[in-house]
Amino acid sequence: MTVDKPRLLLVDSYDSFTHNLAALCQEAIPNVSVTIIKNDAFTIQDLRPYLPYFSCVVVGPGPGSPDIPEDIGLVKDLWKLKESDVLPIFGVCLGLQSLAIEHGAILKRLHTVKHGQMSQIHHLSTDLFDDVGLVKAVRYHSLHVELKEAGEVEELAWAEDEENGKVVMALRHKHRPFWAVQYHPESVCTEGGGIQVVSNFWRLAQDWIKDTGRRTTPWKSTVGDIIGHPWPYTSAPSRSITPNACPGVTISSPKRLGISTIDICEAFDVSEESSHFVLLESAAQPGRFSIVGSISSSTLHIKYRVGDPSVCLTEDGKTSYEKLGSQDIWTWLAGFMRLRKVDGGNPELPFWGGLVGCLSYELGVHSMHVPLKRAENTSPGINIPTVVVDLQTGRTYVQSITPNDHAWVMQTVAMLENLPSTPCTMESILPQHKPSVTLPDKALYISKIREAKEHLFAGDSYELCLTAQTRISVPSSSSKSPSTSWERYKRLRKSNPAPHSAYLRLHPTTLLSSSPERFLSFSRAPGSVCQLRPIKGTVRKTPHVTRAIAEQALVGSPKEVAENLMIVDLIRHDLHGVVGEDVVVKQFCSVEEYETVWQLVSVIEGKRSNGTSQASGAEDQLGWQVLKQCLPPGSMTGAPKKRSVEILQNLEHQERGVYSGVFGYWCVGGGGDWSVTIRSCFKYQDDRGSRPDDLSGAASEEWVVGAGGAITALSDPEGEWEEMIIKLQSVLRAFGALS
Repeated sequence: MTVDKPRLLLVDSYDSFTHNLAALCQEAIPNVSVTIIKNDAFTIQDLRPYLPYFSCVVVGPGPGSPDIPEDIGLVKDLWKLKESDVLPIFGVCLGLQSLAIEHGAILKRLHTVKHGQMSQIHHLSTDLFDDVGLVKAVRYHSLHVELKEAGEVEELAWAEDEENGKVVMALRHKHRPFWAVQYHPESVCTEGGGIQVVSNFWRLAQDWIKDTGRRTTPWKSTVGDIIGHPWPYTSAPSRSITPNACPGVTISSPKRLGISTIDICEAFDVSEESSHFVLLESAAQPGRFSIVGSISSSTLHIKYRVGDPSVCLTEDGKTSYEKLGSQDIWTWLAGFMRLRKVDGGNPELPFWGGLVGCLSYELGVHSMHVPLKRAENTSPGINIPTVVVDLQTGRTYVQSITPNDHAWVMQTVAMLENLPSTPCTMESILPQHKPSVTLPDKALYISKIREAKEHLFAGDSYELCLTAQTRISVPSSSSKSPSTSWERYKRLRKSNPAPHSAYLRLHPTTLLSSSPERFLSFSRAPGSVCQLRPIKGTVRKTPHVTRAIAEQALVGSPKEVAENLMIVDLIRHDLHGVVGEDVVVKQFCSVEEYETVWQLVSVIEGKRSNGTSQASGAEDQLGWQVLKQCLPPGSMTGAPKKRSVEILQNLEHQERGVYSGVFGYWCVGGGGDWSVTIRSCFKYQDDRGSRPDDLSGAASEEWVVGAGGAITALSDPEGEWEEMIIKLQSVLRAFGALS
């Protein structure tokens, strides 16, 4: 019989591509409803009574090995169901390996692993591959299977590797309705072996259902309460919150064009080290807007330490703590912003006021439910009036969301009109104190690279973004001296101008950043669009490096493209998990020109799918939900993300803190823009700047610089060490540590 409303159970083995597979199934199988469970959420005994409610099962990919119980969970038992419980099953990658070894195949390691690489798939043009032509598919695997001769499973497709020989790429069970592929049909770069193969699986499944007379039990809401509700997930309704009465945004502009962002900062007394200050600066193309925050003692300062039961709020010199209760920090922040929602600002400007700050790497790790060994990190934020500089038009905008703040706006406009013209910024002069630089231990770092590679060969991850910390100790200047952190920021932006530069002095954290990488931007509702722009692959600009040379070095490199592809597929999964089906790769592995480098950049966008069930106010929540889902940045972890993060927790001996988290803003109008915290340094000191040096007794500033790289199976340990050292140089120059 033909099933009118098919229901598909997707078993997730903690992979970072699962939602991509769910989206592919929805595209390939008409009207299908997809329910996702983890492979360890149920035992086979607990799951068996609910299998009759589903038309078929898809076993997704995942890290690890099919012969390790903790990695495979209940999947191994699906192949052994009693005849009366059997239903059609389609396996992908780990799913194929499990099906094969449970029927006598031998599991082996590939001589050369295939992580994010494409291969031509040879097939028999029958069964799963009926009416399927040329297949070029993406592979993510370290392990493969050798089938038992005359066994119960048989080969349908294979790859011919120069390094590995013939490798099984698809198979079927001879007597039961089980099929599987080794490659990833859901990858954005798979051609020919995706939607058509899944459609063929469903056609074969329907034939089997018709032949056996299997009937699917009608769905009950109580089943969803136990098994889980279908993907895409409906957003939880917002708590009923009445926004504070707010007249909107007060805004005005000086007539004068081309006012320097640096001059604006210095007019706002940025040199006063003890005060708070925020600058999000587009110091290089393709950035357009720079945001300067005007902070006073009455500006609310929010701090949160991962795992704490309360949020710390400081305003007018008074500190209070608000308990989170049953909320997490994300829900608390969403409620905080809904109370302050504002309409009526200039739609051309990205930021009207709101929160500016940094979110630590560990905040993202905690949101993934990965245990933290350490929790010494903060996520400060500020609710501020701002000056926004449009570098494209040269116009400057002064705006405030504080009621009755017209006088401040006009005073600031007048001040900016009368700023003295500075044709060029003078070289920043730092105190003549030689910094002490402590690099990571080279032998230890290289040993960790080798450990990381072993995890890759074992199938635990496709790439691991290993990092280490360099520490810079600088004797502090006197309290009457100008801000040395500001002077260092000016040196950093001059030596390494970047589109996502930042100077965030939010005591006890100070961040200096020259980041090239936007993490996530989300536009205001209605029609909110989330965009991520991962960078993997960089060539430094020199006079002889033309665009053609850069493209050959980047797009022409299988290693660079594979690294970028892994992160693109990971980001698609994260976006699909929040917005549903409507995720598009707008740009894949294009070479973009920046001030000092050529970079390999992809662009992925997502928005709520038309027809997706949404609770009231769901679109207003979209941005922060995607931000939470996508942290920590996949470009700083590896894939699959959860397993990679767990491995990195053991490989790295220190918390990352601000480094490899994100910084940016969350606008009261609903938009946001966040950048990856790389090419940056930070200090975190409770006494707002310095501490006694153990040897001399003199005060010193202690700065931390994080750097690292994506470790793949092709990585050379010495080369990775050198790459990490090179990434430190732009920041070290800001401290006078390099000539």
